[in-house]
Amino acid sequence: MAVHLQREIDKLKTMLLALGTDVEENVYKAVQALDRREKPLAEQVVAADIGIDRSEVSLEEECLKVLALYQPVAVDLRFVIAVLKINNDLERIGDLAVNIAERAVHLAADAPVDAPFDFVAMAEKVRIMLKKSLDALVNLDAAMAREVCAADDEIDAIHKNMYTRVQEAITRDPKHMAAMLQYLGVSRYLERMADHTTNIAEDVIYMADGDIVRHRAKESAYRTEKG
Repeated sequence: MAVHLQREIDKLKTMLLALGTDVEENVYKAVQALDRREKPLAEQVVAADIGIDRSEVSLEEECLKVLALYQPVAVDLRFVIAVLKINNDLERIGDLAVNIAERAVHLAADAPVDAPFDFVAMAEKVRIMLKKSLDALVNLDAAMAREVCAADDEIDAIHKNMYTRVQEAITRDPKHMAAMLQYLGVSRYLERMADHTTNIAEDVIYMADGDIVRHRAKESAYRTEKG
């Protein structure tokens, strides 16, 4: 039984990493489509999301099969539960890549305008977070996963600053308001990707240490405020 369960655990890990690779590639293509104003590349991202959705469903079914047939306990149970949650976060990141690709299609049809922020650099930071979270999963590296959680603060700060930048850009040139709002949406999508990546890192910490950290920052801030 133990040998068969380990084989299934390894299969889940392989499927999850394959899904993560596909999602990471789609995020990269979506941002490149936006940066280069390439509608065909954006359409590739939308089409590829169908495969990502199918992979997400297959992985969920595989997890449920393992739970039903092998009834794992302790670290193996934590792993399967975490895979179910990470699977959902990866699928959501894939959806957000599609949202960026759809913005790229709209912006490519209009006259070029200067973006109010370096979305390529922001996306690269998010991509690095995603890669590190998956590497942390492979190695059950809680320290690396905590680095990902810490990096989320920088993405939040960049997104928060976007509102001011967009407001200033619209004030300077109101005729570009529609494009500026599109870029604000891109910033929001990247910020949400970082949140989902942080969720993945928190699940890795749970797998590695059995430590549930997802509400800790909120609780700490609440205690500081009340103190």
